[in-house]
Amino acid sequence: MALSERYTDEHAVAGLDTKFPEIETWKNSFAGYEILIDDPEFTSVCPKTGLPDFGKIEIRYMPKEHCLELKSLKEYLFCYRNLGIFQENICNQILNDVVKATDPVWAEVKGDFRPRGGISTVVWARYPRPVNQTEVPPRAV
Repeated sequence: MALSERYTDEHAVAGLDTKFPEIETWKNSFAGYEILIDDPEFTSVCPKTGLPDFGKIEIRYMPKEHCLELKSLKEYLFCYRNLGIFQENICNQILNDVVKATDPVWAEVKGDFRPRGGISTVVWARYPRPVNQTEVPPRAV
């Protein structure tokens, strides 16, 4: 099998059509502070091999009017456990859903995925997203 045939367009978008539960929020009472939430035991599944992926997800954001409700967020993250989805897509999907739920000043999702086959992956997705795809956005921290 040629290398170009190993991963298909279906693999690339696997999991992105999933109907994730809405993440609940609560009304924020303060301004100008940041929140860091981590899930050190995050799991998902590789859409190509079906093997489990393990990692740590960090969500860092500065709230405006709403904060993430943690039990709801935990239930949301649990939906990835048996989902075939690429690690890059995980971080971007979580970021989209956090932004949808909270409309933060800024947000960052970092996925630090454990080695499999000797390679580990770290993915950062940031909001606001750059307008120009060649622009390197500053790190939130």
